[in-house]
Amino acid sequence: MSNAKAVTDASFDADVLQSDKPILVDFWAEWCGPCRAVGPILDQIADEHGDKIDIVKLNVDENPQIAAKYMITSIPALKVYKGGEVVKTIIGAKPKAALEKDLADFLA
Repeated sequence: MSNAKAVTDASFDADVLQSDKPILVDFWAEWCGPCRAVGPILDQIADEHGDKIDIVKLNVDENPQIAAKYMITSIPALKVYKGGEVVKTIIGAKPKAALEKDLADFLA
């Protein structure tokens, strides 16, 4: 299982929108194979770049309000929030190098 913090409909505002640093939210579900594939990659990125970006997970089946609010229709969906706003969206599982390239602005 991932070591990323789980956020919920109830904690999303405090955990994500009010965060002082960029935060990547992994919108996922237990039954989603690509979600399970990208989880360990996100853990590696969190371990290597945790001083620059926080990575959390939101289970879309258990937290439908936030998933609906951000119009999550495909998972895995990765959204980077900064200052309470979505500043980057990545859809689908990708290799670590591709994710790091997509996130380069936040990992520098």
